[in-house]
Amino acid sequence: MYKDGWRMLRDYFYDSELTGLSWDDVFDRYLPLVERCSKREELDDVLRQMASELIALHVFVYGGDYSIPNHGNSELQVINEIASLGAVLERSIEKNGYIVVSIPETDPDFQTIDGGVSMYSPLSDRTLSLSGQLGLNQGDIIVGVDGEHVMNVPDIHTLLQNKAGESIRLEVVRHFKEQPDQDANDSQSYQGDSEPLIVVPISYSNTYDLFYAAWEYKTRQLATSLAAEAGFTTGYIHIQDMSGASAEDAFVRGFYPDYDKQVRILRTLRKRYTALIIDVRNNKGGNIDSWILDVLQRKAWMYWQSRSSNETTLWNSRFAFRGHLVVLINEHTSSDGEAFARGVSELGLGKLVGKRTWGGGVLLSSDNRLVDGGIASAPEIGTYNERFGWGLGIEQMGVDPDFEVDNNPTSAFKGEDDQLDKAISILKDWIRQEPISFPKSGPKKDLNTLGGEDDCSAA
Repeated sequence: MYKDGWRMLRDYFYDSELTGLSWDDVFDRYLPLVERCSKREELDDVLRQMASELIALHVFVYGGDYSIPNHGNSELQVINEIASLGAVLERSIEKNGYIVVSIPETDPDFQTIDGGVSMYSPLSDRTLSLSGQLGLNQGDIIVGVDGEHVMNVPDIHTLLQNKAGESIRLEVVRHFKEQPDQDANDSQSYQGDSEPLIVVPISYSNTYDLFYAAWEYKTRQLATSLAAEAGFTTGYIHIQDMSGASAEDAFVRGFYPDYDKQVRILRTLRKRYTALIIDVRNNKGGNIDSWILDVLQRKAWMYWQSRSSNETTLWNSRFAFRGHLVVLINEHTSSDGEAFARGVSELGLGKLVGKRTWGGGVLLSSDNRLVDGGIASAPEIGTYNERFGWGLGIEQMGVDPDFEVDNNPTSAFKGEDDQLDKAISILKDWIRQEPISFPKSGPKKDLNTLGGEDDCSAA
């Protein structure tokens, strides 16, 4: 397998010269380490060292026939999986249970994650109201799970093993805050007896999706409110990756509804300023950058005006965005997310705000699989343009923002977003300096005399 991995890297790598390396020497250099490997995972270590000689970021080593306890059996994997209640909980000795610190709130317009999984927390009112139950709120206490007191185990999640997708019974004590100044720690604010609550925990992966969707929804709300305070309107789209239908859906459900809102604002309020923020921070890549760039490049070249309107406020190019664009990037923006950011910059579509990106400009398709299904991926798809050459100036370099802003971890933990703040500030100044305007229509022509009076006479 070592030789097979070495051979496929040689044959698949985008540069047939292998960046000038003597690939035979590389093979000989790491071969002695292969002889010392006693298990598949150790071979992966050697493959990583060998592949790293290419100094390309899209080299990944993973998969293969590992000696794992579950032996690839999905049923055994589920048995060992710890489920989640989809909320932030805090163990409290004083309250003799787990306090609900927060329940993630997601966009009510989109009730499921791509694939049909509920986007709401199992403890939320939106979920539990369907079964006639009242959802939990911040400050409520969970004291029991399926008859076991939560303080009898080291962690509440111990009681949630192999419970994803199954109904369980919680015992909860509700916190009723009757007075505005009443403290959540005030024992008088709690109902005395516990009550049962039937909920369905979710898997770890769905929990990640839930909290990510909640962050996205909160950031969109923050962008809208910050823009309103600054005196303009903006759309906000977060694209988590560029892979397949889920990424396409993320752009579609973010761009087109906001586009329609912006058009209505332009037509009804006669405002001359719209903006769009596309957030590709933490984007894991894929291959839809050209499709998104194609949408963003549409231009309005003709306008419509009826007798009922005094202004030309409707253009014929369907979904041609007429506004200012800012793209948010960070050090975790990778692969096709970087290509998209580079395209926005090169095509003059907008401005980049954030931190320099990951730096993977030579792409891959993960075709060079080993015999056991593992892979040492070869960056096999070179990218090129005349200004930057191979790798688009991204490979090993990343895409530099027009405005460098870092998010302070402490501030971010508190819900602040310095990069988004900067985007709003840039858009505010940009709109003031270059307001979006419509062409003023001139006087209507006399269609009877277009060819001159002499040409109108009867022969």
